[in-house]
Amino acid sequence: MRYQISGKQIDVGDALSTHVKTQLGETIDKYSQRPTDATVIFSRNAHEFICDAVVHLSTGLNVQAKGASTEIYAAFEQCKERMDKQLRRYKRRLKDHHKDRVEPVAFEAAGMYVLAADEDEWETQDDRLQPMIIAEMETRVPTLSVGEAVMQMELAGTPLLVFRNEKHGGVNVVHRRDDGNVGWIDPRNLG
Repeated sequence: MRYQISGKQIDVGDALSTHVKTQLGETIDKYSQRPTDATVIFSRNAHEFICDAVVHLSTGLNVQAKGASTEIYAAFEQCKERMDKQLRRYKRRLKDHHKDRVEPVAFEAAGMYVLAADEDEWETQDDRLQPMIIAEMETRVPTLSVGEAVMQMELAGTPLLVFRNEKHGGVNVVHRRDDGNVGWIDPRNLG
């Protein structure tokens, strides 16, 4: 597994890097996943250290966790425990969903734009609001089943996930609703 361990305005020493590689490797191996790479970023917010970790699995799924504490090692331990909890919760589903899959999860490139949050920065043209584009990036849209999409959204800790439905190839969205349930948007099911 490839590791990328870095710090934002923090010097990450060899001892911490070795600790992260050993502990994170044990956590992933415990659930017999096949990780391809891991990114761990340490940062500081006032008096707290923050540890953000993302592990990419060979199945195409990502596991993401975050921890915060007044000590850097404790922040990593909290992050690792959260990742362990996620993997434990989804262990059976991760194995079941991918045992019949012949090929890894396919991804397609898609455009992603960040729009200005302040409406004062939006241009008015012919009485239509046109938001200012702040950033233009590329993202990947996976081809998944609905169950896999919900699991990926939960593992990544994101509020929504856009994916291509493997049954019919259409673009779908799963999202976390305000009431705590998961919503699924499938434009093909209209009518």
